[in-house]
Amino acid sequence: MNGCDGLVKLTVSGHPGSGTSTLVHGLMERNGWTSLNGGDVFREEAKRRGMSLGDFGELCKNELDVDRSLDDLLKQRMQGPDGADIVESRLAGWWAYRLGLPCLRVWLHVSDEERARRVAHREGLSMEDALQANSQRSAVDGERFRMLYDIVPEEPEPYTHVIDATSLNASQILEHVVALLEAIE
Repeated sequence: MNGCDGLVKLTVSGHPGSGTSTLVHGLMERNGWTSLNGGDVFREEAKRRGMSLGDFGELCKNELDVDRSLDDLLKQRMQGPDGADIVESRLAGWWAYRLGLPCLRVWLHVSDEERARRVAHREGLSMEDALQANSQRSAVDGERFRMLYDIVPEEPEPYTHVIDATSLNASQILEHVVALLEAIE
């Protein structure tokens, strides 16, 4: 993208198991880009506090200042002169949209069953446990995002592109997004 040096080129958002991390990794390898992962920030803070992701999500829901501080940090880093090329988080597209950042904003949509299959495979869970964990996490996070910001992450409003990636493999998703990026260069 021309004129975007030091600015975010792309945000990638989606529910757990939708392939956002795999897509970001592929784009980083292909283009030599840097990334900022909001989920890593969230997971690092949960680990630092000795909490599970679900429990930390509950803490963020009950102590809204904790959650707001994580989101404020992400937004600041998105706007910085040395910001990452790609920002990956469930709300990255919303933040870029609300901040008026001139970038591609992608939401990866994947069915609940396929996301659970991917999470089960990645984390060694049963399909039933993965479905339940995804459902619980989505419910907790969804309630928190609505309470804090009146945002539903998967609403299409902020995204320049919503990709149904349910039946696409990692290479197909990568090529699709590369084509979108090339179309705007």
